[in-house]
Amino acid sequence: MAHQWQGVIREYIDRLPFAESDPIVTLGEGGTPLVHATALDARTGGEVYVKVEGMNPTGSFKDRGMTTAISHVLRSDAKIVACASTGNTSASAAAYAVAAGLKCAVILPAGKIAAGKLAQAIVHGANLVAVDGNFDDCLRIVRELTERFPVALVNSVNPYRLQGQKTAAFEVVDALGDAPDIHVLPVGNAGNISAYWMGYSEYAGHTTLASVDDSALHIEPVATKVPQMWGVQAWGAAPLVLGHPVEKPETVATAIRIGNPASWKYAEDARDQSHGWIDRVTDEQILEAQAILAAEVGVFIEPGSAASIAGLIKAAEEGKVPAGAKIVCTVTGNGLKDTATALAGRNLEINPIEPTLQATVEALAL
Repeated sequence: MAHQWQGVIREYIDRLPFAESDPIVTLGEGGTPLVHATALDARTGGEVYVKVEGMNPTGSFKDRGMTTAISHVLRSDAKIVACASTGNTSASAAAYAVAAGLKCAVILPAGKIAAGKLAQAIVHGANLVAVDGNFDDCLRIVRELTERFPVALVNSVNPYRLQGQKTAAFEVVDALGDAPDIHVLPVGNAGNISAYWMGYSEYAGHTTLASVDDSALHIEPVATKVPQMWGVQAWGAAPLVLGHPVEKPETVATAIRIGNPASWKYAEDARDQSHGWIDRVTDEQILEAQAILAAEVGVFIEPGSAASIAGLIKAAEEGKVPAGAKIVCTVTGNGLKDTATALAGRNLEINPIEPTLQATVEALAL
C-alpha cells in the first residue's frame, strides 16, 4: 500500500519538538513536489529543481510553520492567535486557527495585500485590522499586542514557525538523496532562508541555528553536505543587501515587501555559514521569471516566489552558476494568490466563434 502523507509533524516528529501525545493541528501540509525544471537547466547550465510550495493546503510555504506554531499554542491557555501579514501568513494562520478551534486576528498593511490572499483570510473568519502603514508597522503592533494580552503571536519570530519550515529542507534531501549544491530562496521577512539552513544543517548532523529545544531533536546525519544558501530580495525592498532597514519598501512582489526582516540575523548566519550570498532583482526581472516558469516549466507562481528564479537567472547571466551544479529553487506561493499582477498588460479579449469544427480549425490555424 502506498504511503499516505500525514503532515510535517507526524512525518518528521523525531526531528521536531513534539511528542506523539501532543495535540497536533494539521491540514496535510508538506510533501510538496520537487520538479526538475529542464528549461532552467538550459538557461543556467545547472541541474535545476523547483520546490513547489504553492501546493500546500492554503497555497504557500507558510503552512509548514503554521502547523507547528498552532499545535504549540494548544499547549497554552491562549484562545486567540495574531499575526502581521502581507497575505500568505494571514491565509495560513486563519485556516489553521479554524482547524484548532481558535480565533485569529490579522494586522495587515492597508491596500497592500493581494486579493486572493485577503479572500482566504476572510472566508476562514479572521478578524482583519488594516493599518495605515507597512508590514513592519504591523509586526510592531502585533508584538506589543501579544506581550500585553493573552494572545499568541504566530509570525516567524515565533521559533516554532521555523521548526515547521525547516522540514522542506528534509524533503529536498529525501527526494534527491543528498543536499543540493545550491539552494535559492526569496527573502522577505527572512524566516524561510533561516529555516532551510537549520534543516540542512540538522540533516547533515550539525547543531541548529535556533532550536527551541535541542534536547528534543534527533540529530543523526542523513545528508553528507550542506548547500550554499542564495537569497534574493526585491530591488525596492532589499534591506539585507543594502545593510540597513528600508523605511518604505516597494515592490510588485507583495509577499516580500518588507523593509526590516524579523529574522535578519539568522538570514545573515545562513548566508555566511553556507558561503552563500543575498542579492536583489528588479520587479521587471521578477515578472519575467514568473512568466518563464509558467510558460516553459508549467508551474504558476506568485511574484514573490519568482524572486528565487529571477535571482538564479541573473546569477547565471553574471557567470556565477557553476557548470552542472545541482540547484533547488523554492517557489513559495501559488500564482492564483495574485492573478491581477500575472495578467496585467495581457490581452484578455477572447472573441467567440461559431460552434462548429471548421470555425475551431480556422481559429487554431490548423
